[in-house]
Amino acid sequence: MKRIQVVAGVIYGDKNHYPNQILISRRPDYLHQGGLWEFPGGKIEHNEAPQQGLTRELEEELSIRVTHAEPLMKIHHDYADKKVSLDIWSVTAFEGEATGMEGQEIAWVTIDQLMNYDFPEANRAILEKILG
Repeated sequence: MKRIQVVAGVIYGDKNHYPNQILISRRPDYLHQGGLWEFPGGKIEHNEAPQQGLTRELEEELSIRVTHAEPLMKIHHDYADKKVSLDIWSVTAFEGEATGMEGQEIAWVTIDQLMNYDFPEANRAILEKILG
């Protein structure tokens, strides 16, 4: 089974918009792990650097332009039907207003509220890191 390369952003609101909050999105029901919440992102294209993929994916999915992002962590997770490698970035500055451009539900939530949402198993390590 081939490992899928994915990039995702832990997107932080700024002091003027959504202070002390993180943006999450709900996976469409028809996708792998559908109906669960996630940190936005997607597959990295062939010969694409992770930061380029992050910028492209967040522009396509959320209509935001990343202006500052830093590597947070890397995760390898094996589901029964899929293997994924996640390259996770902290996004601390962006331009535009986040909108679910692919019809996905999005939510700005505080760190304390994150545990009220169901995430894919591969996201557990991200949650642990954020929650400390």
